[in-house]
Amino acid sequence: MKVKKMRIGIKSIEEALAETKDTMKKLERGEKVKKESGVYFTSLEAFRKALTPKRLELLHIIKAKKPASINELARMANRDIKNIADDVRYLEEIGLLEKKENDHKTRPVISYDRIELQIAV
Repeated sequence: MKVKKMRIGIKSIEEALAETKDTMKKLERGEKVKKESGVYFTSLEAFRKALTPKRLELLHIIKAKKPASINELARMANRDIKNIADDVRYLEEIGLLEKKENDHKTRPVISYDRIELQIAV
């Protein structure tokens, strides 16, 4: 079984803008551009604020137990539904999970098995 990875990295805004500029130049010249996917943060501190222990626990529960709804996820995590909904919304915004609508329920879904953190030195 192939392990699907989610790449997370640390990039400064300047670095991200330079890469975007380089990509745009390549596209203007008609060159093919390799598609890269992942989630990038501007600092290690921003990463830590985004992936708190409680949010990492949610990702693990979603992957391992596959809750059928946000309410079920809240029960599994033994946390307040409002806090769970806020965390799920945030994790979706930054690209670490998807929400699927099913029978008038919103089901959180993760399509990867591992998170790979890359930090340039």
